[in-house]
Amino acid sequence: MADLTIRELRTTLLQLPWADDPWLAGHALGATRDLVVVEVVTASGLTGMGYLHLLNLPLQRTIDACIQEALAPRVIGRDATAVEGIWQDLWRATLTAGRGGVAMMAQSAIDIALWDVVGKAAGLPLHRLWGHYRSQIPIYGSGCFRGSRGDGMIAKAKYFVGQGYKAIKMQVAHVGDLRTDLDNVRRMREAVGPDIEIMIDVNMGWSADVAIQMGRKFEAYDVYWLEEPVLPDDYAGYLRCAEALDMRVVGGETHFGRADLKPFLENPRLPILQPDPMRGGLTELRKIATVAETWGMTIAPHLFPELNVHLLASIPNGIWAEQMGLLDDLWVSRPKIENGMITAPETPGHGLAFKPEVLKDFVLK
Repeated sequence: MADLTIRELRTTLLQLPWADDPWLAGHALGATRDLVVVEVVTASGLTGMGYLHLLNLPLQRTIDACIQEALAPRVIGRDATAVEGIWQDLWRATLTAGRGGVAMMAQSAIDIALWDVVGKAAGLPLHRLWGHYRSQIPIYGSGCFRGSRGDGMIAKAKYFVGQGYKAIKMQVAHVGDLRTDLDNVRRMREAVGPDIEIMIDVNMGWSADVAIQMGRKFEAYDVYWLEEPVLPDDYAGYLRCAEALDMRVVGGETHFGRADLKPFLENPRLPILQPDPMRGGLTELRKIATVAETWGMTIAPHLFPELNVHLLASIPNGIWAEQMGLLDDLWVSRPKIENGMITAPETPGHGLAFKPEVLKDFVLK
């Protein structure tokens, strides 16, 4: 095997305009796309890439400083195959100021890059390195943004349905009032018909009592799930919602790793968890999936289908990928999406590379 001793850890901060795509209108994810890109360079020249898309968090320089000051010195000189050892070391080294937040996001980018190196060295895509289960996974069309209002959300949903998606996700709360939210769900069901699944994302916009009140009204429209109805630390509120409603109550994207999800795993009332690879890396996502399977829970990870497809293709309890199209224009190539299914690529590692002009023209000054 090539010498996989880590000789350098490079970071690049990118700030890009949004793609000129009318279907991204109405989002609330900031004026620009802000990314942190991490490259792990080995002695043999083999390089792995990890990245964070910070959505609306203005933390690029803060995360970069965390990587350079706290994490990189503990990584350089290690063997890139020591993914678990490095994960544990970085987590323990940042315990007193981390256990989540900036430190775990910084660690996640490194973890993604390490797995990319290991996959490339083995000549295997990550889903085969981890133990292939299937090549195709259902994917739903997300990003029926509340900011585009009822008509805009319906137009976006019809666009997804026209592309062959069998499920869409719309937003409620934060904009308008409860009557408008209910009317938007009613109109959405009428627009897409009975055969398309409708997911609803509250984005932590309600208290548990409001979520229960509205969830009971939504049930008349055959809603597939109610996502993030309350704030992430309101575990009791989550469980109240799950016990009171017939529809699925789901969440997990804002939680950091297994420790943050432990109350859900100990009380498996949420049938589907939605962990985010930016909050623990691929190493932690795989562990969450295994523990969830033990309790009969399934996984529908948050965003980043180009990464999450490898997890979903290597586990038996992965049921949905999420497609919002936020980064689609940045990749040299990305996984194929067709007829509501995403296909895991066969390129070694995670198979992702930014277009050269992206890394050249949009570096944050």
